[in-house]
Amino acid sequence: MSEQPKSRPKVPEGKVRFYRTKQMEPNEKGFVGYQTIWDNLQKEVEYKTPKKP
Repeated sequence: MSEQPKSRPKVPEGKVRFYRTKQMEPNEKGFVGYQTIWDNLQKEVEYKTPKKP
């Protein structure tokens, strides 16, 4: 059997409708993780007091 390669291939940044994923650098054990960056799902608007009747 062949050994697994020591390095992982570089994965491009993934983009979908609500979030992006980026590949992180491997840690001391060789684990490569992925960072998830969420986009804003809704917009916040400053509250305005209604006019008096």
